Amino acid sequence: MQKNSAAVPDSIIFGFHALSDPLRVKVIELLRQHELCVCDLCDTLGVTQSKLSFHLKNLKEAGLVRSRQEGRWIYYSLNLAQFVVLEQYLAEFRRFSPILPARCCDDQAN
Repeated sequence: MQKNSAAVPDSIIFGFHALSDPLRVKVIELLRQHELCVCDLCDTLGVTQSKLSFHLKNLKEAGLVRSRQEGRWIYYSLNLAQFVVLEQYLAEFRRFSPILPARCCDDQAN
């Protein structure tokens, strides 16, 4: 069996998978300003709690959101540290890829 020398960590894979769904991206956008309870997210997005729970579970498993319970409500907020991990992963492409136009233009200027 061939060993993959360019193994991608699960946290990166789960993060991008979680961001591949339009409803989950909308949730992320709503949480940019402040934390929200499930009821507010459901009302704003016009979805049922059962549908939203599935998507919030994906976002939590990817480490993109955090939850806390207060009474009978669960509040969600962004886990910015995981967004930094994804951002750093993408930045490596721009920094080290010889095929990106920005890199080629920089090399030609020298």
